[in-house]
Amino acid sequence: MSKALVRRGSGGNGVVPAVCSAVIPGVGQLVNGETDKAIGVFAVAVVAGSSFIGAIPLLGGAAALVYGAVWLYGVADGYITGKTKR
Repeated sequence: MSKALVRRGSGGNGVVPAVCSAVIPGVGQLVNGETDKAIGVFAVAVVAGSSFIGAIPLLGGAAALVYGAVWLYGVADGYITGKTKR
């Protein structure tokens, strides 16, 4: 993994990873150095998002809820982990 993507330093405020995850789910986890979690969040967001676009109306609503929950988790986790990491 590229060292430029991993934020190093003494603590942080977590805003950068949260904003990154808000734009593209999973990128905040990648910025925090959690590659496995980043892949998982991104994969679930892609599957849920594509299911929402191509699903029948009832399943599309459930897929949208899953995508929203994953998006919110990614932003919150990026912020909390970025704030507590050293």
